[in-house]
Amino acid sequence: MPEGPSVRKFQLLTSPFVGQVVAKVGGSSRKISVNDLNALRLQDSQVHGKNLYLAFVAAEGPLGPTAEETVLQREAASGASSPAQGGQEQVCAPQTHSQDEELQELQHSRSEVPDAAEGPGNWLRFHFGLFGSVRANEFSRAKQANKRGDWKDPIPRLVLHFESGGFLVFYNCRMHWCSSPRASPASDILSVEFHRGQALDALRAPNPICYTLLDQRYFSGLGNIIKNEILYLAKIHPLTQGSLLELSDLEHLLNCAIQFSSDWLHSKLHGKRLHLQIYQKEQCPLGHTVMKGALGPSDGFKRLTWWCPQCQPAVLSGDRDPSPVT
Repeated sequence: MPEGPSVRKFQLLTSPFVGQVVAKVGGSSRKISVNDLNALRLQDSQVHGKNLYLAFVAAEGPLGPTAEETVLQREAASGASSPAQGGQEQVCAPQTHSQDEELQELQHSRSEVPDAAEGPGNWLRFHFGLFGSVRANEFSRAKQANKRGDWKDPIPRLVLHFESGGFLVFYNCRMHWCSSPRASPASDILSVEFHRGQALDALRAPNPICYTLLDQRYFSGLGNIIKNEILYLAKIHPLTQGSLLELSDLEHLLNCAIQFSSDWLHSKLHGKRLHLQIYQKEQCPLGHTVMKGALGPSDGFKRLTWWCPQCQPAVLSGDRDPSPVT
């Protein structure tokens, strides 16, 4: 599913429509009544981790204040990107996904249940599936035939036409009304309010480091691609327990997470691709054979993980002696 940098790009596509009134709606969603959005004004657009939040109010009511301008929006305003010009998405991952990973992603997305605290409200929360996306002023078109040989365009979950004549299209996403965005900016790796101390405390836990990195309570927006890449950059085996690592190693890993996420977002805003070093690779950049396995808690969701046994030796004790365990 789209990770933090992608959802930040989605938010930029929605921002030019803030303040506009919905003139017509469409889409295949059964989770919400799409007609309820008709004649409402888009009041605000925010992103928290992997979730996009749009606030709607009655069109005749006051517009009200929007979120404070973020560093991301200032970069876009300086010419890094033009959000209103369509929704073409540059991705850093290869376009082909292994079948087993796709199934795991879909199962995880379907099994995820919204918080019980999420009730009626004026915020619409979007959580995107494996190939979820947002497009502005254009529809997604089929790039290849499906298994039946049909060239069918993807069906949007929601389409919002605005009085200005522009429109937004949302694909492969789940929507729920809620009273307010529930994520804390302190856990968002792309937020200026990201709390490094809280993240370091989480990484020190006696759990495999690859499990902790995907814990959205501390690393909101960090997904499987980022996890694989930063563990390789930091030369840490994914199953190494965080409690066995030196603080300097954990700080380096955290720096890699922030830098990689920022670089990925920067690449998206400039229409460039970010080259991957380990994710879905057969060899690492040094030519070593890459290992692949589904790693995760025994009672939780397991994610496909790639690592290089030579570049990322396992640490079984606090003395940092590498082990050939793969």
